[in-house]
Amino acid sequence: MPAELLSRDLVHTTDAIELPATDLEVLARAERRDSYPIAVTRSPEETIERLLQVVGERRVAVITDETVAGLYGPLVVGALAKAGVEPELATVPAGERHKTLRQAFELVDWLTGTQLGRRDVVVNLGGGVVIDMGGWVASAYMRGVPYVNLPTTLIGQVDAGIGGKLAVNHAVAKNLIGGFSQPRAVISDVSFLKTIGVRQLRAGLAESIKKAIVASPAYWHLIEDNAEAILASDVRALEALVHGAGVIKAELIERDPYEQDSRRTLGFGHAIAHPLETVTAYRELLHGEAVAFGMAVELHLAAARGLLSADRLDQMLGLLRRVGLPTTALELPAEVDGTRLLKATERIRLIRGGGYRFVLPMKLGETVIADDVTPDELRAALRCCGVDA
Repeated sequence: MPAELLSRDLVHTTDAIELPATDLEVLARAERRDSYPIAVTRSPEETIERLLQVVGERRVAVITDETVAGLYGPLVVGALAKAGVEPELATVPAGERHKTLRQAFELVDWLTGTQLGRRDVVVNLGGGVVIDMGGWVASAYMRGVPYVNLPTTLIGQVDAGIGGKLAVNHAVAKNLIGGFSQPRAVISDVSFLKTIGVRQLRAGLAESIKKAIVASPAYWHLIEDNAEAILASDVRALEALVHGAGVIKAELIERDPYEQDSRRTLGFGHAIAHPLETVTAYRELLHGEAVAFGMAVELHLAAARGLLSADRLDQMLGLLRRVGLPTTALELPAEVDGTRLLKATERIRLIRGGGYRFVLPMKLGETVIADDVTPDELRAALRCCGVDA
């Protein structure tokens, strides 16, 4: 084509694909690598500045929950509007029990009534529920709309907001329906954490302690040295905690972002936590509380197998107790039916094709992934944590 006929607005391509013999198998390949910034900010002004840099001139749809809408909705929506971006806003009920397929479909229906296009942006403003569900809705709408996470809870900032694992719950199992889609950016404003309360801070610390045990002695010492400051909402301590979690999780998920390898240490505590949340109907327990209890069970499993010394067991359980996290059934804010818990755990194992694995720590930063834990072993570990199964 003559150069003078080419417009700057046209995309010119030239292909000449050869056709091999028809008896040769065709091999299709598809690869994708995503990267995105994880910013830790200390003020709403800095957060809005970062958000506007990511959004640019795109249309924006904000998904949040009823609690966060009252706290930060006017701030975020108002700042976007002031910058010339008139965001659409959807508010969902707060709480894990509302992270459902029905609620997700309602959000998809809402998006169809907006002007949001495939190159525009969904902003998830909230905790883990909003991030998991809002991200999945964004990944499904128009086969994928970019999304940005603005986590407002500690568990959202140290865990849920990073990594692109998206899902909604089902009565059969937690996070049963979902997929993988990486965010365009994560902006964690630690000043938001001043409003969440000490119970939510403890729940977030559970996911932080998990990362320390499986991957980073340095992060463990950071938590040990700053535990009381973190629970007192000290901005510098929270900033260090959230930043460290981002470093660790970014490193671990880069190795296997779509969980092709089931031997993932980030599942520590979750083999029991997810079925525990399911049998308690996603109501009384915070996710981090369930994870703390799940970690205690797996620590006892490791100790019973001789993988974890008594001193290290006491060390790890001691930090969980020091920050006020449950390590026994008596400390949980919900009654636990041991028989139902075992059945729910077995159900998840069957769903996963018999591949339910336990993460058994040996020391800080060193674990064994076990897929041969017997029911008797699990019952004994649960008894150590006050559950008769």
